[in-house]
Amino acid sequence: MDRLFADRAEAGEFLAERLGHIHRPVVLALPRGGVAVAVPVARALEGELDVLVTRKIGYPSFPEMGVGAIAEGGEPVFDLTLLHRLGLTPGSLSDVVGREQQELARRVQVYRGDRPLPELAGREVVVVDDGLATGVTARAALRAVAAAGPGRVTLAVPVGAPDTVLAMRDEADEVIVLSTPMDFRAVGQWYERFDQLSDADVLDLLAER
Repeated sequence: MDRLFADRAEAGEFLAERLGHIHRPVVLALPRGGVAVAVPVARALEGELDVLVTRKIGYPSFPEMGVGAIAEGGEPVFDLTLLHRLGLTPGSLSDVVGREQQELARRVQVYRGDRPLPELAGREVVVVDDGLATGVTARAALRAVAAAGPGRVTLAVPVGAPDTVLAMRDEADEVIVLSTPMDFRAVGQWYERFDQLSDADVLDLLAER
């Protein structure tokens, strides 16, 4: 299935059809874009929807280049091959990690306030994002979830780079991806509408649950 999705909501509806064998899971969306995909998924599966906040760790000279990521409740995860190529080590990024941890804490407060994540121990968990490019953010999220002792974890995304999707199979019990186009360059190219979402948009979407 190599196609354009009209928007994240439509992608979530298609994804929910593929996840129909799962009932009443905890659905954890990676904000911001993953929340719009996760709303129809949680609704169809009668799941408990919440966010799992993640932050990209950028290359200091070019912050848009992600060399790692961190998820709430987890440790920083790095693309060690890329770090080696750039002449960096995890330790050399401690300042960047510290700033991203502060921003992560701010977003947790915005999205959930003082409410903790749902209890994950022994439960079925579905982690949802709007796509997989390098996969480092999803990897950080899945490892943070694994540390909480869930019963079973599924990663579900509408579209992803083939090599990244293959690599994710070591991080979750099941990986559901609707489309793995060979000419994948960026997540947004597979959506007709791929608006940037704000914190307010995320809060509005969460209110729909």
